[in-house]
Amino acid sequence: MLKITSEQTSGSARLTLEGSLSGPWVSELERAWRQIKDSGASFPLVELTDITFITEEGRALLTVMWREGAVLIANGCCTRHIVEEITGAGGGPPSPSLHCKTP
Repeated sequence: MLKITSEQTSGSARLTLEGSLSGPWVSELERAWRQIKDSGASFPLVELTDITFITEEGRALLTVMWREGAVLIANGCCTRHIVEEITGAGGGPPSPSLHCKTP
């Protein structure tokens, strides 16, 4: 299950994600992302702090979103590691799907 909360104001947007970024939920996030992009928001924020699992498909979508201008925000070690890999800040090879546990 993935909960997507979308907040938009004039010129800015935020997607807050909670749960598992896998299976059909990847397509749901892509749909929400396209709506944000179509709105013309500059540097939309994508908050991943409550994500518990990301598949390869989910990671690929986050990579596309980052390349299209999203700012990825992650606080947990698992999601932070994935964001570092996507943005090149981690310097390591890509990881397979990761289970992330939040406190």
